Amino acid sequence: MDFDLNEDQELLKKTAREFLTAECPSRLVREVEKGTGYSRELWEKMAGLGWVGLPVEEDLGGSGAGFLDMCLLVEEIGRALAPVPFISTALCEYALIDGGSAEQKKRLLPRMASGKLIMTPALNDATLSFHPGAIECGAAKKGGGYVIRGAKLLVPYGAIADAYLVATRTGGAGENGITLFIVDRNHKGISVSPVPTIACDARCHVQMESVEVGRESLLGREGDGWPLLKMLLRRGATLTSAEMIGGAQAVLERTVAYVKDRVQFERPVGSFQAVQHKCANMAGACDGARFVTYQAAWLLSENLPCDREVAIAKAWTSDAYTRVCLDSHQAHGAIGFTKEYDLQLYTRRAKAAELAYGDTRHHSEMLADLMGLGVSKSL
Repeated sequence: MDFDLNEDQELLKKTAREFLTAECPSRLVREVEKGTGYSRELWEKMAGLGWVGLPVEEDLGGSGAGFLDMCLLVEEIGRALAPVPFISTALCEYALIDGGSAEQKKRLLPRMASGKLIMTPALNDATLSFHPGAIECGAAKKGGGYVIRGAKLLVPYGAIADAYLVATRTGGAGENGITLFIVDRNHKGISVSPVPTIACDARCHVQMESVEVGRESLLGREGDGWPLLKMLLRRGATLTSAEMIGGAQAVLERTVAYVKDRVQFERPVGSFQAVQHKCANMAGACDGARFVTYQAAWLLSENLPCDREVAIAKAWTSDAYTRVCLDSHQAHGAIGFTKEYDLQLYTRRAKAAELAYGDTRHHSEMLADLMGLGVSKSL
């Protein structure tokens, strides 16, 4: 596998870093945390650059870029901690591309590519698990449509999204009977409750009380939603891993710069072997995370089998980001633990990203199952 980026990818990465450095300083991140957890102005600027439409075909207003290109862009978004629903909307775009009807694609994708329609996955039920049997929110047939009843927890950007991609159960058990619906946020019977989180990342609980939707809201076929949902989870885990790589790399660079300048006992603290070891471990964690994530992203972009690689990437990167942040706190000393210093912004995002689309334990169990070890889901 060749890890060298082509000319277009290098340009995308360079442009994204320059733009986000200028438009998304830590001051903006802190201001947004006090409000909705979302910057509409930044989102509109990103949409104006065509980033939101990267996965969408050109005839529908997008660029038709590959999945690896998306990961490179998300890496820069994670580096800047950009408070925008980029991953959420991209995952819904991919789901529409994979399973949407011609009418749904024509009606929704151009608006999503332009940033005018924000859609987010509403997947988590009470167990907060990503196994197929965890989906409990029900949808029953009524006349020519369906009635959805249940709650979705910790929906990303649920309060500002225009629509939700809702995973429901219409019958059966396990992988059978899972159905996906596109539901407007303002639909009668939907109530949204913001949930404070450690990352201040605009999570919400979405309650659905007898929400009636027509067949046009169905994504794919009734009862056959698991393959679409499984692919969404693969992409979500990989994009989140890319986001974490960007954050971890930013923490590493900040730490190295700090220990070179910080003088203690009449010498830079970076000259002490214990600090050097921490920085070396951080660099190894970042590069390891990048390699396994790029491999998973490449396999996804080529439509090749990738369950093993996605599980490795998410499990490793979730731990790596947290380790990098904790080592950075140690290298910074007391100032690293203050709220006024930006390091805590990354540490809190690391914890939230670890849990998104399956935590380390979930993906370690998946990997063990793929290795034929038969790990029990009850562990």
